[in-house]
Amino acid sequence: MGYTLSEIAAHVGGELFGDPEYPISSLGSLDHAGAEQLSFLSNPKFASKLTLCNAGAVLLRNPTDAENVRNAIVVRNPYLAYAQVTVLFKHQEEGWANRIHPTAVIHETARVSSTALIGPNVTVGAYSVIGANCYLGPGSVVGEHVCLGGDSRLAGNVTIYDHVEIGERCILHSGSIIGADGFGFAPHDGQWNKIHQLGGVIIGDDVEIGANTTVDCGAIENTVIGNGVKIDNLVQIAHNVVIGDNSAIAGCVGVAGSTIIGENCTIAGGAGLAGHITLVDNVHVTAMSLVTRSIDTPGSYSSGTALDSTPKWRKSAARLRRIESMAAQISKLEKQVNTLLTKG
Repeated sequence: MGYTLSEIAAHVGGELFGDPEYPISSLGSLDHAGAEQLSFLSNPKFASKLTLCNAGAVLLRNPTDAENVRNAIVVRNPYLAYAQVTVLFKHQEEGWANRIHPTAVIHETARVSSTALIGPNVTVGAYSVIGANCYLGPGSVVGEHVCLGGDSRLAGNVTIYDHVEIGERCILHSGSIIGADGFGFAPHDGQWNKIHQLGGVIIGDDVEIGANTTVDCGAIENTVIGNGVKIDNLVQIAHNVVIGDNSAIAGCVGVAGSTIIGENCTIAGGAGLAGHITLVDNVHVTAMSLVTRSIDTPGSYSSGTALDSTPKWRKSAARLRRIESMAAQISKLEKQVNTLLTKG
Protein backbone atom coordinates (compact mmCIF):
# COMPACT_ATOMS: atom_id res chain seq x y z
CA MET A 1 0.00 0.00 0.00
CA GLY A 2 1.37 3.40 -0.97
CA TYR A 3 0.53 7.07 -0.74
CA THR A 4 0.99 10.11 -2.94
CA LEU A 5 3.14 12.98 -1.73
CA SER A 6 0.07 15.20 -1.47
CA GLU A 7 -1.54 12.66 0.91
CA ILE A 8 1.60 12.49 3.03
CA ALA A 9 2.00 16.28 3.09
CA ALA A 10 -1.59 16.63 4.27
CA HIS A 11 -1.01 13.98 6.95
CA VAL A 12 1.97 15.86 8.46
CA GLY A 13 0.75 19.38 7.71
CA GLY A 14 3.78 20.16 5.52
CA GLU A 15 4.45 22.26 2.42
CA LEU A 16 5.06 20.20 -0.71
CA PHE A 17 7.84 21.02 -3.16
CA GLY A 18 7.48 18.78 -6.20
CA ASP A 19 4.99 16.43 -7.83
CA PRO A 20 1.85 16.03 -5.68
CA GLU A 21 1.00 12.70 -7.40
CA TYR A 22 4.44 11.19 -6.89
CA PRO A 23 3.98 7.69 -5.37
CA ILE A 24 5.68 6.65 -2.12
CA SER A 25 5.65 2.95 -1.19
CA SER A 26 7.79 2.89 1.98
CA LEU A 27 10.34 4.73 4.14
CA GLY A 28 14.12 4.70 3.92
CA SER A 29 17.27 6.31 5.31
CA LEU A 30 19.07 9.16 3.55
CA ASP A 31 21.91 6.80 2.63
CA HIS A 32 19.82 3.95 1.23
CA ALA A 33 16.36 5.24 0.23
CA GLY A 34 15.25 4.50 -3.32
CA ALA A 35 13.10 6.34 -5.82
CA GLU A 36 9.78 5.23 -4.29
CA GLN A 37 10.80 5.82 -0.67
CA LEU A 38 10.43 8.78 1.69
CA SER A 39 13.33 9.83 3.93
CA PHE A 40 13.93 12.68 6.39
CA LEU A 41 16.66 15.12 7.43
CA SER A 42 16.38 16.22 11.06
CA ASN A 43 20.01 17.16 11.79
CA PRO A 44 21.41 20.00 9.63
CA LYS A 45 24.95 18.61 9.87
CA PHE A 46 23.90 15.82 7.50
CA ALA A 47 22.56 18.23 4.85
CA SER A 48 25.50 17.40 2.57
CA LYS A 49 24.02 13.94 2.07
CA LEU A 50 21.05 15.39 0.21
CA THR A 51 22.96 15.83 -3.05
CA LEU A 52 23.70 12.07 -3.13
CA CYS A 53 20.28 10.99 -1.82
CA ASN A 54 18.15 8.92 -4.22
CA ALA A 55 14.94 9.12 -2.18
CA GLY A 56 11.70 9.94 -3.96
CA ALA A 57 11.10 12.65 -1.38
CA VAL A 58 12.62 13.98 1.84
CA LEU A 59 11.05 15.57 4.91
CA LEU A 60 13.00 18.80 5.53
CA ARG A 61 13.02 21.84 7.79
CA ASN A 62 14.82 24.30 5.48
CA PRO A 63 13.00 25.15 2.21
CA THR A 64 16.30 25.93 0.44
CA ASP A 65 17.35 22.29 0.89
CA ALA A 66 14.42 21.25 -1.32
CA GLU A 67 16.51 22.25 -4.36
CA ASN A 68 18.89 19.34 -3.68
CA VAL A 69 16.34 16.51 -3.78
CA ARG A 70 13.80 15.04 -6.17
CA ASN A 71 10.78 16.11 -4.06
CA ALA A 72 10.46 17.56 -0.57
CA ILE A 73 7.94 18.16 2.18
CA VAL A 74 8.95 21.07 4.41
CA VAL A 75 7.85 20.82 8.05
CA ARG A 76 8.84 22.47 11.33
CA ASN A 77 10.05 19.21 12.87
CA PRO A 78 11.13 16.54 10.34
CA TYR A 79 11.73 13.90 12.99
CA LEU A 80 8.24 14.35 14.40
CA ALA A 81 6.83 14.25 10.86
CA TYR A 82 8.73 11.02 10.24
CA ALA A 83 7.15 9.56 13.40
CA GLN A 84 3.72 10.62 12.16
CA VAL A 85 4.33 9.01 8.76
CA THR A 86 5.42 5.66 10.20
CA VAL A 87 1.83 4.92 11.17
CA LEU A 88 0.86 5.03 7.48
CA PHE A 89 3.33 2.30 6.59
CA LYS A 90 2.98 0.14 9.68
CA HIS A 91 2.20 -3.50 8.91
CA GLN A 92 -1.41 -4.07 9.87
CA GLU A 93 -2.45 -7.29 11.58
CA GLU A 94 -4.25 -9.85 9.45
CA GLY A 95 -7.82 -10.44 10.45
CA TRP A 96 -9.28 -13.89 11.05
CA ALA A 97 -12.57 -15.28 9.82
CA ASN A 98 -13.98 -14.26 13.20
CA ARG A 99 -12.58 -11.39 15.25
CA ILE A 100 -12.03 -13.86 18.09
CA HIS A 101 -9.84 -16.75 16.94
CA PRO A 102 -11.46 -20.14 17.61
CA THR A 103 -8.52 -21.25 19.79
CA ALA A 104 -8.88 -18.27 22.14
CA VAL A 105 -10.37 -18.94 25.60
CA ILE A 106 -12.53 -16.11 26.91
CA HIS A 107 -14.14 -16.42 30.33
CA GLU A 108 -17.90 -16.07 30.24
CA THR A 109 -17.80 -13.08 32.62
CA ALA A 110 -15.23 -11.16 30.56
CA ARG A 111 -16.43 -8.28 28.39
CA VAL A 112 -14.71 -8.04 25.00
CA SER A 113 -15.55 -5.26 22.57
CA SER A 114 -17.06 -6.39 19.29
CA THR A 115 -14.29 -4.44 17.51
CA ALA A 116 -11.40 -6.12 19.38
CA LEU A 117 -9.18 -8.63 17.57
CA ILE A 118 -8.26 -11.68 19.68
CA GLY A 119 -5.51 -13.93 18.31
CA PRO A 120 -4.79 -17.66 18.51
CA ASN A 121 -4.36 -19.26 21.94
CA VAL A 122 -5.16 -16.06 23.81
CA THR A 123 -6.79 -16.36 27.24
CA VAL A 124 -8.87 -13.68 28.95
CA GLY A 125 -9.77 -14.21 32.60
CA ALA A 126 -12.90 -13.60 34.62
CA TYR A 127 -14.39 -10.10 34.85
CA SER A 128 -11.76 -8.59 32.55
CA VAL A 129 -12.67 -5.85 30.08
CA ILE A 130 -11.12 -5.53 26.62
CA GLY A 131 -11.82 -2.15 25.00
CA ALA A 132 -12.70 -1.15 21.47
CA ASN A 133 -10.22 -1.89 18.66
CA CYS A 134 -7.79 -3.69 20.96
CA TYR A 135 -5.45 -6.29 19.50
CA LEU A 136 -4.36 -9.30 21.59
CA GLY A 137 -1.54 -11.15 19.83
CA PRO A 138 -1.08 -14.93 19.74
CA GLY A 139 -0.45 -16.61 23.07
CA SER A 140 -1.10 -13.56 25.19
CA VAL A 141 -2.57 -14.07 28.66
CA VAL A 142 -4.90 -11.59 30.32
CA GLY A 143 -5.70 -12.41 33.93
CA GLU A 144 -8.78 -11.70 36.01
CA HIS A 145 -10.17 -8.23 36.74
CA VAL A 146 -7.97 -6.65 34.07
CA CYS A 147 -9.05 -3.52 32.21
CA LEU A 148 -7.45 -2.88 28.80
CA GLY A 149 -8.33 0.50 27.29
CA GLY A 150 -9.40 1.08 23.71
CA ASP A 151 -6.94 0.91 20.79
CA SER A 152 -4.32 -0.85 22.91
CA ARG A 153 -2.15 -3.59 21.46
CA LEU A 154 -0.57 -6.66 23.03
CA ALA A 155 2.03 -8.35 20.85
CA GLY A 156 2.39 -12.13 20.98
CA ASN A 157 3.04 -13.79 24.35
CA VAL A 158 2.38 -10.83 26.61
CA THR A 159 1.28 -11.71 30.14
CA ILE A 160 -1.01 -9.46 32.17
CA TYR A 161 -1.56 -10.64 35.76
CA ASP A 162 -4.76 -10.08 37.74
CA HIS A 163 -5.94 -6.62 38.84
CA VAL A 164 -4.04 -4.58 36.24
CA GLU A 165 -5.45 -1.44 34.63
CA ILE A 166 -4.05 -0.35 31.27
CA GLY A 167 -5.14 2.83 29.53
CA GLU A 168 -5.94 3.63 25.93
CA ARG A 169 -3.56 3.40 22.94
CA CYS A 170 -0.93 1.43 24.83
CA ILE A 171 1.53 -0.94 23.17
CA LEU A 172 3.04 -3.91 25.01
CA HIS A 173 5.70 -5.85 23.14
CA SER A 174 6.35 -9.59 23.20
CA GLY A 175 7.44 -11.13 26.45
CA SER A 176 6.50 -8.18 28.61
CA ILE A 177 4.99 -9.16 31.95
CA ILE A 178 2.79 -6.79 33.91
CA GLY A 179 1.79 -7.44 37.51
CA ALA A 180 4.13 -10.22 38.64
CA ASP A 181 5.04 -10.33 42.33
CA GLY A 182 7.61 -7.87 43.53
CA PHE A 183 10.72 -9.07 45.38
CA GLY A 184 9.35 -9.20 48.91
CA PHE A 185 10.63 -11.59 51.57
CA ALA A 186 10.95 -11.42 55.36
CA PRO A 187 14.14 -13.02 56.75
CA HIS A 188 13.75 -15.27 59.79
CA ASP A 189 16.06 -17.94 61.19
CA GLY A 190 18.15 -18.04 58.03
CA GLN A 191 15.17 -18.42 55.74
CA TRP A 192 13.21 -16.10 53.46
CA ASN A 193 9.48 -15.94 54.11
CA LYS A 194 7.39 -14.74 51.20
CA ILE A 195 5.45 -11.49 51.55
CA HIS A 196 2.44 -11.88 49.31
CA GLN A 197 2.01 -8.87 47.04
CA LEU A 198 -1.51 -7.45 47.39
CA GLY A 199 -1.37 -4.37 45.17
CA GLY A 200 -1.94 -4.00 41.45
CA VAL A 201 -0.55 -2.05 38.51
CA ILE A 202 -2.09 1.07 36.94
CA ILE A 203 -0.79 2.12 33.52
CA GLY A 204 -1.95 5.36 31.90
CA ASP A 205 -2.75 6.21 28.29
CA ASP A 206 -0.28 6.16 25.37
CA VAL A 207 2.28 4.03 27.21
CA GLU A 208 4.68 1.75 25.32
CA ILE A 209 6.48 -1.10 27.08
CA GLY A 210 9.31 -2.98 25.38
CA ALA A 211 9.99 -6.66 24.87
CA ASN A 212 10.79 -8.73 27.96
CA THR A 213 10.24 -5.80 30.30
CA THR A 214 8.64 -6.48 33.68
CA VAL A 215 6.48 -4.23 35.81
CA ASP A 216 5.81 -5.70 39.27
CA CYS A 217 2.58 -5.27 41.17
CA GLY A 218 2.58 -3.26 44.38
CA ALA A 219 3.12 -4.80 47.77
CA ILE A 220 0.03 -3.07 49.20
CA GLU A 221 -0.50 0.07 47.11
CA ASN A 222 -0.30 0.05 43.31
CA THR A 223 2.66 0.40 40.98
CA VAL A 224 1.83 3.37 38.73
CA ILE A 225 3.04 4.20 35.22
CA GLY A 226 1.89 7.65 34.05
CA ASN A 227 0.49 8.80 30.73
CA GLY A 228 2.84 8.84 27.76
CA VAL A 229 5.64 6.89 29.47
CA LYS A 230 7.96 4.96 27.14
CA ILE A 231 9.88 1.98 28.50
CA ASP A 232 12.44 0.11 26.40
CA ASN A 233 13.28 -3.61 26.29
CA LEU A 234 14.64 -5.58 29.26
CA VAL A 235 13.74 -3.07 31.94
CA GLN A 236 12.80 -4.05 35.50
CA ILE A 237 10.26 -1.86 37.32
CA ALA A 238 9.90 -3.08 40.91
CA HIS A 239 6.90 -2.96 43.22
CA ASN A 240 5.34 0.38 44.18
CA VAL A 241 7.43 2.37 41.72
CA VAL A 242 5.72 5.51 40.41
CA ILE A 243 6.76 6.95 37.04
CA GLY A 244 5.49 10.40 36.08
CA ASP A 245 3.91 11.38 32.77
CA ASN A 246 6.04 11.42 29.60
CA SER A 247 9.17 9.98 31.15
CA ALA A 248 11.32 7.62 29.07
CA ILE A 249 13.45 4.70 30.24
CA ALA A 250 16.01 3.02 27.97
CA GLY A 251 17.00 -0.65 27.85
CA CYS A 252 18.40 -2.69 30.73
CA VAL A 253 17.51 -0.16 33.43
CA GLY A 254 16.64 -1.46 36.88
CA VAL A 255 14.37 0.55 39.17
CA ALA A 256 14.15 -0.73 42.75
CA GLY A 257 11.00 -0.71 44.87
CA SER A 258 9.12 2.40 45.99
CA THR A 259 11.18 4.74 43.84
CA ILE A 260 9.36 7.78 42.46
CA ILE A 261 10.41 9.16 39.08
CA GLY A 262 8.96 12.54 38.14
CA GLU A 263 7.50 13.78 34.88
CA ASN A 264 9.56 14.28 31.71
CA CYS A 265 12.55 12.39 33.08
CA THR A 266 14.91 10.27 30.97
CA ILE A 267 16.85 7.30 32.30
CA ALA A 268 19.51 6.11 29.83
CA GLY A 269 20.50 2.50 29.18
CA GLY A 270 21.89 0.30 31.91
CA ALA A 271 21.28 2.77 34.74
CA GLY A 272 20.28 1.53 38.18
CA LEU A 273 18.04 3.30 40.69
CA ALA A 274 18.08 2.33 44.36
CA GLY A 275 14.83 1.91 46.23
CA HIS A 276 12.85 4.49 48.23
CA ILE A 277 14.31 7.52 46.45
CA THR A 278 12.63 10.34 44.52
CA LEU A 279 13.64 12.05 41.28
CA VAL A 280 11.93 15.38 40.63
CA ASP A 281 10.57 16.34 37.21
CA ASN A 282 13.02 16.87 34.32
CA VAL A 283 15.87 14.79 35.69
CA HIS A 284 18.08 13.12 33.06
CA VAL A 285 20.30 10.21 34.13
CA THR A 286 23.03 9.20 31.68
CA ALA A 287 23.94 5.64 30.68
CA MET A 288 25.24 3.15 33.25
CA SER A 289 24.77 5.56 36.15
CA LEU A 290 23.95 4.36 39.66
CA VAL A 291 21.46 6.56 41.51
CA THR A 292 21.61 5.90 45.25
CA ARG A 293 20.05 9.09 46.61
CA SER A 294 17.10 11.32 45.82
CA ILE A 295 17.54 14.10 43.25
CA ASP A 296 15.68 17.30 44.11
CA THR A 297 16.98 19.59 41.33
CA PRO A 298 16.24 19.17 37.59
CA GLY A 299 19.20 18.56 35.31
CA SER A 300 21.54 15.91 33.94
CA TYR A 301 23.31 13.48 36.29
CA SER A 302 26.06 10.92 35.70
CA SER A 303 28.19 8.46 37.63
CA GLY A 304 30.86 5.87 36.93
CA THR A 305 34.08 6.25 34.95
CA ALA A 306 34.27 6.59 31.18
CA LEU A 307 35.79 3.97 28.90
CA ASP A 308 39.57 4.08 28.42
CA SER A 309 42.33 1.74 27.34
CA THR A 310 42.80 -1.04 29.89
CA PRO A 311 46.23 0.14 31.14
CA LYS A 312 44.98 3.71 31.67
CA TRP A 313 41.78 2.48 33.29
CA ARG A 314 43.76 0.31 35.74
CA LYS A 315 45.88 3.29 36.75
CA SER A 316 42.76 5.39 37.30
CA ALA A 317 41.14 2.60 39.32
CA ALA A 318 44.26 2.30 41.49
CA ARG A 319 44.17 6.05 42.17
CA LEU A 320 40.49 5.85 43.10
CA ARG A 321 41.30 3.20 45.71
CA ARG A 322 43.82 5.62 47.25
CA ILE A 323 41.53 8.64 47.16
CA GLU A 324 40.72 8.47 50.89
CA SER A 325 44.36 8.44 51.94
CA MET A 326 45.12 11.15 49.41
CA ALA A 327 42.34 13.29 50.87
CA ALA A 328 43.80 12.79 54.35
CA GLN A 329 47.26 13.81 53.10
CA ILE A 330 45.83 16.94 51.46
CA SER A 331 44.02 17.85 54.67
CA LYS A 332 47.26 17.40 56.63
CA LEU A 333 49.18 19.58 54.17
CA GLU A 334 46.50 22.29 54.37
CA LYS A 335 46.87 22.39 58.15
CA GLN A 336 50.66 22.64 57.85
CA VAL A 337 50.40 25.46 55.30
CA ASN A 338 47.90 27.33 57.47
CA THR A 339 50.23 26.95 60.47
CA LEU A 340 53.16 28.37 58.49
CA LEU A 341 51.05 31.25 57.20
CA THR A 342 49.88 32.05 60.73
CA LYS A 343 53.45 32.08 62.04
CA GLY A 344 54.57 34.22 59.11
